Amino acid sequence: MTKQLRILEDYGIVERTVYSQIPPKVEYALSDIGLQLKPILDSVMLWGEEYKKHQNQSASASSAK
Repeated sequence: MTKQLRILEDYGIVERTVYSQIPPKVEYALSDIGLQLKPILDSVMLWGEEYKKHQNQSASASSAK
C-alpha cells in the first residue's frame, strides 16, 4: 500500500504529512487536484453497487431454475 500511496503522492493526487513522534505517524489526504476525482470515483462506486445487485439477481434467478 505504501508504494501505491507514494505513486499517488508523486502524481500530486495525495499529500503526505509526517509527524515526528514515537511511534511514527503519517497521514495521507487528497490534494486539491485529488479532490477533483471524487465525483468520478463516487460514480464508479455507484456503478459497482448496481452491478453487484445485478450479479446477485442473476445468480438468484439461475439457482431458482
